[in-house]
Amino acid sequence: MASSSTSPAPLESQTFTTMDKDLEAIGAHCQYTYCNQLDFLPFRCESCKGTYCLNHRTETAHKCPRAGEWAAARRKAAALSSTTNNANPGKPTLMTASQCSHPSCKTYINTLNSVGVGCPTCNRQYCLKHRLKEDHSCSKLIPIGARPSTGPTQAEKAKAAFGRLRVWGKEKQAAVLPKPKPSTAASRIIAVNALKRTAKGDAKVSMDKRIYLYVEAEANTTSSKLPKGEYWYSKDWSVGRVLDAAAKSLQVENVNNRGGGEEERLRVFHVEHGRLLEFGEKTGDVCVNGNTVVLLRGVGPAETD
Repeated sequence: MASSSTSPAPLESQTFTTMDKDLEAIGAHCQYTYCNQLDFLPFRCESCKGTYCLNHRTETAHKCPRAGEWAAARRKAAALSSTTNNANPGKPTLMTASQCSHPSCKTYINTLNSVGVGCPTCNRQYCLKHRLKEDHSCSKLIPIGARPSTGPTQAEKAKAAFGRLRVWGKEKQAAVLPKPKPSTAASRIIAVNALKRTAKGDAKVSMDKRIYLYVEAEANTTSSKLPKGEYWYSKDWSVGRVLDAAAKSLQVENVNNRGGGEEERLRVFHVEHGRLLEFGEKTGDVCVNGNTVVLLRGVGPAETD
């Protein structure tokens, strides 16, 4: 029977056939149903183990019932071999050797005669003699790959700033009202009346809505001496709005509305209460006439004791 038209052979990775060597000299008949042609050099399909002629040797040509099985088995074997090779990289050689990281040691490690031991703390390789942390002064070494120190963190800066302003606030608190006896009602009235005569502010704020405050800025907040002044604000304003107005009056750079980190932001410290005020707090609720507020930079968010 004449063979059917040949079909294009697929890629080698998808099919494989070999010449059948276990046959008599006269060859063998093609096992494809519609062929049965006698071929003196038949081919065997490695997927279905059938014998076929030249025209039907591929899985596609003889419509192999187990098409792709041989290719899948070969891929699986290749993956297994790759995993085994990675798990067993081989014996160390002179090409992979390196010197012990101890400054005075000249021993080569990762060789057949000397293995290397890695220190998880400083991320260095040492010989057996210097493998212990005490033997290579590990505590004095900067770990390889570690980021260099950039100084105190923002949390540490804020903590130090709070400690500084608590001491500073107590000293300022004693100077808020005139002597003697700044805690008496009479002295407070005298101080507030004097404040009202010298204070400045927005003329649009009605008299009954005004709150009169002493406003200062810490030396670290500006490049000049401690700027200070007496101003009035509206009792209905938020602390954030008072901060903006005070920074403008004292000519202090205010970057709160530009984003950025806490180290650049301004905060309002209430001397009498000894705490930072929240931006959203209402000024009339947290301050009274004659109080002192201070603008501070880089002290972190408001915290209450």
